Amino acid sequence: MIDGGPRQKRSALAANPVLIGAATALIAIVAVVLAYNANSGLPFVKTYLVRAEVPDSAALIVGNDVRKGGSRVGFVSAIEPRKGTDGTTGATIVMKLDLSAKPLPEDTRVDIRPRSALGLKYVQLTAGRSPRTLADGATIPLRYAGNKPVELDDLFNTFDKPTRTASGENLTEFGSALAGRGEALNDTVRDLTPLLEKAEPALRNLVAKATGFDRIFPALQNTAAEVAPVAAAQADLVTALRRTFVALDRVKPSIQDSISFGPRALNAGIEELPRQADFLNASTELFRRLRPAFSALTAASPGLADAFEAGTPALRRSPALNRRLTRTLANLQRFGTDRRTFQGMGDIRAIADVLRPTLSYVTPAQTVCNYATLLTRNLASAVSESDSIGPGLRTGLLILPNFPDGESGPAAKPAAGPAQDLRAPKPIYPSDSLLHSNPYPNTAAPGQPRECEAGNEVYVPGRQMIGNTPRNEGVVTEGQKVGAK
Repeated sequence: MIDGGPRQKRSALAANPVLIGAATALIAIVAVVLAYNANSGLPFVKTYLVRAEVPDSAALIVGNDVRKGGSRVGFVSAIEPRKGTDGTTGATIVMKLDLSAKPLPEDTRVDIRPRSALGLKYVQLTAGRSPRTLADGATIPLRYAGNKPVELDDLFNTFDKPTRTASGENLTEFGSALAGRGEALNDTVRDLTPLLEKAEPALRNLVAKATGFDRIFPALQNTAAEVAPVAAAQADLVTALRRTFVALDRVKPSIQDSISFGPRALNAGIEELPRQADFLNASTELFRRLRPAFSALTAASPGLADAFEAGTPALRRSPALNRRLTRTLANLQRFGTDRRTFQGMGDIRAIADVLRPTLSYVTPAQTVCNYATLLTRNLASAVSESDSIGPGLRTGLLILPNFPDGESGPAAKPAAGPAQDLRAPKPIYPSDSLLHSNPYPNTAAPGQPRECEAGNEVYVPGRQMIGNTPRNEGVVTEGQKVGAK
């Protein structure tokens, strides 16, 4: 018997159908397991794990592709719910990437994009420019996540029942508007030909480079970007205007009547406004003249406020006072209507006419110079000292030298010479003796300067001064400071 050795044993194994079937089944099982786990990563293959925060997973599922630059670099291994500190919700995507995608910049952008119209999605990674990279297991912050993609069902949801109803109404209204107007439309199209011919040069000028027409659409884009944040407010405004127009439609007859009567009102204004111009001019002049009074009220307002506060209780008591004054006012009415009263008022007016010239000279002495107050005050102080017998008047003795034409006795002319005793061998008083007398001082009376001269004259040495002083003494008197010139 001949022994074939190892070669003969290998032939025996290949010829065994049981072993061949078992090996085939094992290979099939391994292939199925590898195919099943392919979406979760092949065994013994290292991956680059990255997480990304997104506001919405947008129907993304585990196993969807992750692409970078259009090429598949990994898959989605898990999707976890996320709740922010401010109460908002979102999702965290766990991605297993090939080592060829490592490392990703820290500012890598994450977008969930549709892969087909049937709802299949994939994750698009767009590398940023940050020099800092994401470590294995790091998370891309929410600020680098893109917006939720527009789904096909979102597009279909725009055609809700109100939109479909409004679209049907639009088609009905437009159809009714165009029905039976074919000939008119043809005439319109025919008449547009001259318009287009005339409009061509104008449009050519409009789009010329010098007009800057190419900047209008970027400007409109910028305008749209500016008003985009208030789009909701504008929509609410349009909705409110719709309610306003519906309300106006209900009162349309009244509005039409108002418009029809408008020409009459305009004609009346055309006729009356010129007549009111004189009144308006007079009012303007009145307020111009009242402007200083209003300015004065600014400074007087604290005092007026105190007066109003103090007058409030008096006003509350005024009704009772008015009731008590009824009889008095009735008597005053009878007195005012009495014929003798008119005669007496006429006599008083005549007296006033007679006294007017005198008062015009006397009045400034008090209102400007305050002389009556000073006189009464000095008279009161003159007799302020008294004893057991009675009050006494204080006096002073002034002894003047006795010489011809001096002030100590009778003289033939006003004093205007040396003050000396002629009986003495030498002059006793070497100074001059000059008369200073002002019998009719200025008191701001008519025809006089505005000054208070009596008691305010300044002594002029070395000169005889009879009458008014040469300078203006002003209107400042003791106890009354009203300014000086």
